[in-house]
Amino acid sequence: MKEQIKKFLNEEQDPKAIEKITSKLDDLLMKNEEIGYIAVQKKPAITVLPDSIVMTNKRIIICQPKNLGLSMNFIDYTWDEIEGTFVKENILGSEFSFSTKTNMEVSIDYIPKIQARKIFTYAKEQLDILKSGAVSNATILEEIAVGTTDEFEAVEEMETEEVTSFAEIMTVSPPDFSAENLKNYTQQETSKEQLLGELSQDELFEKLQNYKKLLDNGLILQGEYDAYKKEILGYM
Repeated sequence: MKEQIKKFLNEEQDPKAIEKITSKLDDLLMKNEEIGYIAVQKKPAITVLPDSIVMTNKRIIICQPKNLGLSMNFIDYTWDEIEGTFVKENILGSEFSFSTKTNMEVSIDYIPKIQARKIFTYAKEQLDILKSGAVSNATILEEIAVGTTDEFEAVEEMETEEVTSFAEIMTVSPPDFSAENLKNYTQQETSKEQLLGELSQDELFEKLQNYKKLLDNGLILQGEYDAYKKEILGYM
């Protein structure tokens, strides 16, 4: 813990505030979440319980001590919720603020200028990483869609050339449209739609990539992959 505290004492942060915050954050951090920087409010008068801003690689966490320091409120905003960040330097410290995509404005004043600049820079870096990742995912999806369309057109053309007469078309038994089968089919389709509808964009994208790997390894047919792809893209 001591080494972790020392990491965030480079710009005159209050050691007691840092110690209290880091001890409570141990149970709040998600898997693979790392603290990048902590800025602590420093008002002109003596502040026993200053507010703090914690920057991680996944979100911004506002820490507000309550009940004489016996408890603490945590308010977090993930990076994909953030629209923009701002710093306004005043005579006594700086005001750091950010806006969300739901038009919410959040700000904390009396942040030491060097700390405000640090969190502003860190926030810009995280937003750039998020933006770059979104562009990369969109490019990959576009490449997959274009490649699949070309392959589908080639297969369709081959199948058209191979059929020379109606006699070559095999007779297929008509499907069973009994009431019981129709009921089971409807329930299965509804369950599948609910499952896909609950997935995030990243999870849908990962699912599509997995189907592409199965196709490349010959574990599913092109027609099966086309059906899966069409269905997943409908939820993105």
